[in-house]
Amino acid sequence: MSQWKVNVEAKLKRLLSMPMVDPSLTDLFRTFFWIGLTAFGGLAITAHVRKHIVEKRRWLSASTFDSGLALCQLIPGAIVMQLAAYIGLKIRGLRGAVVCFVGFGLPAFLIMIILSVIYKHSKNIEGVEVILGGLRVVIVAIVANAAYIFGKKNFHQINDWAIAGVAATLFLTKLHPALVLIVAALLGLLLTKKELEIPMKIVGIKTGRFFLWLLLAVVTSATILFFVNKEYFTLATIMLRIDLFSFGGGLAAMPIMYNELVDLFGWFSEQVFMDGVILGQVTPGSIIISATFFGYMHFGFWGGILATVCVFTPSFLILMGIIPFFDKLRSYPQFNKVINGILCSFVGLLAIVTYRFALGIHWNIGNILFTLVAFVLLMRKVDVIWIVLGGVVMALVMSWI
Repeated sequence: MSQWKVNVEAKLKRLLSMPMVDPSLTDLFRTFFWIGLTAFGGLAITAHVRKHIVEKRRWLSASTFDSGLALCQLIPGAIVMQLAAYIGLKIRGLRGAVVCFVGFGLPAFLIMIILSVIYKHSKNIEGVEVILGGLRVVIVAIVANAAYIFGKKNFHQINDWAIAGVAATLFLTKLHPALVLIVAALLGLLLTKKELEIPMKIVGIKTGRFFLWLLLAVVTSATILFFVNKEYFTLATIMLRIDLFSFGGGLAAMPIMYNELVDLFGWFSEQVFMDGVILGQVTPGSIIISATFFGYMHFGFWGGILATVCVFTPSFLILMGIIPFFDKLRSYPQFNKVINGILCSFVGLLAIVTYRFALGIHWNIGNILFTLVAFVLLMRKVDVIWIVLGGVVMALVMSWI
């Protein structure tokens, strides 16, 4: 009798996790534009994407979402940007992927262009730094909350915590993120004992031909740039390389970007580069949007657009090319154990990001109290935009005192 009850509950859970209705492309764009507009906290925003897509709108099952998150950790580039494309692909195919990808990234691009114009004409970001002080406190609470949410939803045995702990330790040693993921995947294969749900296959997604056409478009555009404008060609290839080798998310792209723009080509001083990184932190979405600032500063508006497109293109291409093979592998239980290990490592990564963000804050009673309040509000499912605005207000008030 008890086994029958368990089976019924499992079926009900699966039914409730299924999408209620396929959203229109307009709905997808509007949703991801809003998420992108409030996407403060970098990787932590994945928890809020999950809340909107899986829990609130039920457009995607939890297992399919978790699979996408694991896949996006494996490929280079901004993890949340790729996750947006993955979600769109699963819900509405190729057009959905493009709509969600653009919708999520557009707010960050527009805000960064505005900040870049202000910076170029004033050469001063003191006001931005004041706001950044408040946002840093909020971001600590957002990332800590995301670590808690993913740990609570995905950890069901002590082995999961052990994998996350090992991954966090390795991330702390600054080992290359790709190597950390390999270790976590192996540990998942060896230590995962729980029965994992295999996501439902969604047929009708054909990305192979789209991948080839997009690859051809990138190669053709780069060739045209080479003959028409060598400087634009150089900017494009720099940004393509940065995205191609930035395993571990947007933060992993910063050292590569520094090496290319400051050390190799000497386009910017160290101070201007750091200012661009600060603006990337202030802007919602991935910090890799700093590429927009550097493109604008060196080549103007069209340079900003070119840098933005190129710094997100390789990882999007890789995602489109790898998804068909990934979906087939997900039907094997052993591969699902590997995915579980990678998801555990993601919680470890969030814990380390929380720690590193906390180190960059001058802690006082006010900051401690506001961080705790922000964390509690997030636990009570208060929308992140209100908490972000609260951080900005707190920073401005503190600067006047």
